[in-house]
Amino acid sequence: MEIVKGLLTIYGMSINVIAIQMMKRDKYLAVYRKRRTREATLWKAAFAGGALGMTVGMKMYRHKTKHAAFKWGLPILAAIELIGYSLIMLLLG
Repeated sequence: MEIVKGLLTIYGMSINVIAIQMMKRDKYLAVYRKRRTREATLWKAAFAGGALGMTVGMKMYRHKTKHAAFKWGLPILAAIELIGYSLIMLLLG
C-alpha cells in the first residue's frame, strides 16, 4: 500500500506543477498575443487532478481571474479533489 500512496503523491504533485506551468504559459501567450491554450485543455488538466495547481497559477499570474467559471469553478474543484485525495489516503492506511 505504501507504494500506491507514494505513486498517488507523486502523481498529485506532478499534475499540479504541470497545471501551474500551463497557466504561466497561457498568461505569457496572452501578453504577447500569440496562439493560446484552449480553455478545454486547461479544464482537462484541472479534472485530471490539477485543480489546485490551476487555482494557484490563476492567482499567482493573475490569469483567467475575470472568468466566472475559472474564478469559482477551479477553487471548488480543488476542494473536491483535496477531499477525495485525503479520503483515498485514509482508506489506504
